[in-house]
Amino acid sequence: MPLASLILVPIAYLLGSIPSGYVLMRLFRHQDIRSFGSGNIGATNVLRSGGKGLGAATFLVDVLKGCASVWLGAWLGAWLAPNVNLLNMEALAALVAVLGHMFPVWLGFKGGKGVATGFGVFLVASPWAALAAISLFIVVLFFSRYVSLASILGAACFPCFAWYFAHGNHPPFFIAVQAFVALLIIVKHHQNIRRLLAGTESRFGAKKTA
Repeated sequence: MPLASLILVPIAYLLGSIPSGYVLMRLFRHQDIRSFGSGNIGATNVLRSGGKGLGAATFLVDVLKGCASVWLGAWLGAWLAPNVNLLNMEALAALVAVLGHMFPVWLGFKGGKGVATGFGVFLVASPWAALAAISLFIVVLFFSRYVSLASILGAACFPCFAWYFAHGNHPPFFIAVQAFVALLIIVKHHQNIRRLLAGTESRFGAKKTA
């Protein structure tokens, strides 16, 4: 496992740290997404900047880089660490990719909140739980129009969904990563939580700071 981990960690981090929203806005609109709205590089802020197509593309790329990281973890585990539980390799890749997205080296370690990338990593590692979480996200967003609230509740409920849909014995590290990533996503929404409590959070579709 040490060799596989030494290879996996930097690659998964670099994959996760690709600042999709920043790059797409630079390429297609020659603008810095950090100068708009909340200053976040995620899909929601890209969408609110007026780039609907770019917002969708940002979400898709963020999901795919999460998926790719976990696929890589499984492949490296099967190749270089056949005696190690592949779920642990997938969990390591998932954690590092999400950290890469949240703290990308390219942007001074100031990245996104990890929702799309978190969905991507667990769409591979815990698909039914990820789909349940994104379904809850959609329902909460539909009724509240708060992207942040939908993200927070989706993340908070994900470990419960993962436990419910678990089949077989999952190693402790895998379970711990699921809970820790969910916690990271919630913590990254700390400013949104303050605004939600104060009643000043922007609703989806409103041209206000996210």
